[in-house]
Amino acid sequence: MIKGTPELIAERRETIINACEELYREKSFKDITLKDIADAVPFSRPTIYNYFETKEEIFLTLYKREYDLWNADLEKILEKDFSSHEELADSISRSLEGRGLLLRLLSVNNYDMEANSREEMLVYFKESYGRSLMLFADILKKNCSHLTEDEIKDRVYMFFPFMFGIYPYTSATEKQKKAMADAGIVFRYQTVYELCFRFLVKLFSL
Repeated sequence: MIKGTPELIAERRETIINACEELYREKSFKDITLKDIADAVPFSRPTIYNYFETKEEIFLTLYKREYDLWNADLEKILEKDFSSHEELADSISRSLEGRGLLLRLLSVNNYDMEANSREEMLVYFKESYGRSLMLFADILKKNCSHLTEDEIKDRVYMFFPFMFGIYPYTSATEKQKKAMADAGIVFRYQTVYELCFRFLVKLFSL
């Protein structure tokens, strides 16, 4: 059992997650170690093991936090009334435009994070993921009255897999861009907003 007040426990968990986030902005998932994270927090590495057993569990909790932040955006969208599918697509696209960290975690490290985390940590994460699915479905129910329940489910499970591919298509490195050019591939790079907006407008009109 973790010792300390609920406030101290929450504070330390947040400190660990924040350290992980800062490292991830500069380094890749595979290059970050528990030692790196321990070096970035004001307490010992054994203390981290009181909260997380693996670096994947730390990343999974960061991942959950990013879903929670997006869920807050989706809740606001659900409260609004939209005059067109384009207006709705615009709102959802803008909500993802500011969630670059979520999109990166989705596309790069999802499998490793889930495979190397305890079941209770995975359930803790899936609760936030499940809320995203529910909120997106509720948004469709409210704004796409032409869709049946089954059609809404179909569109939810079209959009969420689509999200896994957003980051690679909008965040290419200079090395990747050069390789594409050297390979003779003409590729039009798009922003998160552009990619999402076009897809959502078509999704809502199907």
